[in-house]
Amino acid sequence: MDDFWVFGYGSLMWNPGFPFQERQQARLYGYRRSLCIRSNVYRGTDENPGLVLGLERGGSCQGVAFRVAGADREPVIEYLRERELVSHVYKERVIAVGLVDGRREMAMTYVADPDHEQYIGDLPLTEAAHIVRNASGRSGPNVDYVVNTVQHLQDMGIRDALLEQVAATVVAQVAAAS
Repeated sequence: MDDFWVFGYGSLMWNPGFPFQERQQARLYGYRRSLCIRSNVYRGTDENPGLVLGLERGGSCQGVAFRVAGADREPVIEYLRERELVSHVYKERVIAVGLVDGRREMAMTYVADPDHEQYIGDLPLTEAAHIVRNASGRSGPNVDYVVNTVQHLQDMGIRDALLEQVAATVVAQVAAAS
């Protein structure tokens, strides 16, 4: 069975949770990273949903591509579907990515479904920061998710201005409340 690729743009970059043979920075064209998904499981609750990342149409997104051994295909796909398709706000897609070494590969990824009730695009920065600051779920505080993602992006030399602004606004709000 052939190896396959998985593209991560959020927590998958720093917490893939599956075995892989190779990890490379990659760019996916046609979609951009966005805090556009209400999270009522991992980073929020039904009463107080948090915000997590999704891929929205337009632009491009830098992230990480993982090459998974063909022998691990079924368990990795099962794991990813259990993790990413909890509420079906994401749609599983196989999309071309450009790897940092110049290769182009087809990679499995998860894009936001704009017709899903948890989709919430075009939030003003202050509203997004307020939600992130005040939500927590099964995987911990929403702010940890945003700050970890920003830190890992920066460690790879990737800048995401909007995500960085949300993180900075949350940190300032916390400092002002202290």
